[in-house]
This record gives sequence, C-alpha cells and structure tokens, in this order.
Amino acid sequence: MSDETSARLALPLLNPGQAQKEMTHNEALTLLDLTLGAFVRDIGVDDPPAAPAIGDCWIIGAAPVGAWAGQPHAIAGWTAGGWRFMAPVDGLCAWVDAAGVPARFLSGAWQIGEVAATRIMIDGVQVLGAQGAAIAAPANGTTIDAECRAALNAVIAALSAHGLIAS
Repeated sequence: MSDETSARLALPLLNPGQAQKEMTHNEALTLLDLTLGAFVRDIGVDDPPAAPAIGDCWIIGAAPVGAWAGQPHAIAGWTAGGWRFMAPVDGLCAWVDAAGVPARFLSGAWQIGEVAATRIMIDGVQVLGAQGAAIAAPANGTTIDAECRAALNAVIAALSAHGLIAS
C-alpha cells in the first residue's frame, strides 16, 4: 500500500505505477465506511468484543487493551479482514447506539450527547433560542400583586423570546 495519505482522514492514496492499487483503494473505502455516517455500538470501550459482526463499530476508550491496544479514542470497526481503526479528527460525529445520543470529537475528546446550536426550529418555528437575561425575583414590595404581575410578565417574555410559547 501507499505511504501517502490524505490530509484530514489519513486515507491511503494511490501512487503512479503502484502495483495492486485495488488494495489501497479498498482500504480507503473500508475506512470511509467506518466513519461516513458513523453508527457505533458503544463509546469508551477498552476491551474488544469477543464475537463482533462484520460492520460493527465501537469508539475505543482511553486505555484500550488486546487487539485495540495503542488506538485510544479511535473508531474500531470489525471487517472480514479483522479490525480497522480510524483515528478521530475534530468534527467527526457518530451515533452511539447504546446511549441513543450523538457523539462528536473536539479538541482531543469525544463529547457525548451534546448538541451545539444557536436555535432549534420545529416546522419552521423557533422553539428554543439563546439564553435570555435573568429574571429578578419579586422582593420587598408593598403591593405584592404588582410585583408578581411584573415577574410573571418577565417569565412570559422570556418564554416567548426562547420560542417556547407563542407571542
């Protein structure tokens, strides 16, 4: 196989005049198969499973052993040719079946179940937005009803601003 790899995912590249190009090409496709739309059985697993099915993948933990030794945080996928590993790069995402949540690799670590967004839209309507300012609690009022109404109006305004209730 080629010693040259792609810049981001380290996929093997073909060289001019290279013999057995199909091996390099197939290896690159296998690694893409592990990571493109990644679906992993679990995350943080250090010990390889005893009887994986072809195509099953895991995100390896920080202290892998056995066949996974030396591959911390990588995606491990079982293939007809044995284990294949894809080292994670920033922005790589996978669905974690055991937890039912997404995982994203950033700054050397997997973030599990976190969703980053500026707003959440459902059917074209914003239902969640950026955090609004704090609402002051009523205190020391002489007309408690007026303070309660002001606090309630602030809560309603905040819920509306977040899109949690209609305006």
